[in-house]
Amino acid sequence: MPTLEHNALVEMFREHPELAPHFLATLLHVEVPPHASVAVVESSLDQLIPVEFRADLVLELRGATGTLVLAIVVEVQRDVDPDKKFSWPTYVTVVRARKRCGTVVLVVAPDAGVAAWAAENIDLGLGLGNVAPLVLGPAVVPEITDPADAEKEAELAVLSAVAHGNGPNGLTVVQAALVALGRLDQEHAMVYFQLIWNGLREPMRQALEALVMERQIEGEATFPPFVQKLIDRGMREGELKGMREGELKGMREGELKGKRDTLLRLLARAGLVLTEDERARVQACTDIATLDRWIDNVLGAKTAAEVLS
Repeated sequence: MPTLEHNALVEMFREHPELAPHFLATLLHVEVPPHASVAVVESSLDQLIPVEFRADLVLELRGATGTLVLAIVVEVQRDVDPDKKFSWPTYVTVVRARKRCGTVVLVVAPDAGVAAWAAENIDLGLGLGNVAPLVLGPAVVPEITDPADAEKEAELAVLSAVAHGNGPNGLTVVQAALVALGRLDQEHAMVYFQLIWNGLREPMRQALEALVMERQIEGEATFPPFVQKLIDRGMREGELKGMREGELKGMREGELKGKRDTLLRLLARAGLVLTEDERARVQACTDIATLDRWIDNVLGAKTAAEVLS
């Protein structure tokens, strides 16, 4: 089952398809054909490839006249999966044959070991042909430590934090990424933060917690407000319980609807499916604190029931 981490990376490229050719050119030094547009077309792939060979995302690059110049199959890979060495060539050959253009596989692999495995050439038989996946992993994703650089390319800063967050400069890389998240809307920032947080090992998590607490004590607002709230969940819940009932009832219906919509979108991004009763419960909720708690619960939850607990 796809994880929040997997879905978050796929959604990053779905919502910003221009990232794929940009990273191919700047990080992997691939000569990308001149193009005027990049579009997601994974719905077309459903008709091209059987369900057992379903890619995460397919992008089309078209020139100024609308001519198709390149197809990019984007695959998020967080673990070694031998089956992929058979499915990736299928993506390339089928998409290339149907679309009549060059086709490449771009694998996003934050783990160094998985990235090295994914980058191996795939021999199609007797050494007479091969498919060479292009891999975005720690070896090519830069360590972004300057917050100013991170703010210029927030998505690259997130990938940097995921790839290098546990390294020697991990805390500095993560700090830069968190500053970049401050310019994003809360929904995307929360998902990206959870993506970074889930990739951190315990020593780095403790270091980040200590840093956030230090900034809180010193009154330095260098991180987005939700970072403190999510790291210190107990404090967050205490704040919510301390809200006066009258204040909650006085919230505008528009704010309530916005929080419900945010919750539903986060659930969808995390791959958590609501039953009809659970969805009705969300739509009927008129308590701001409860909705805020459910939104926080999405991070790390395995089922929709855990979110609404």
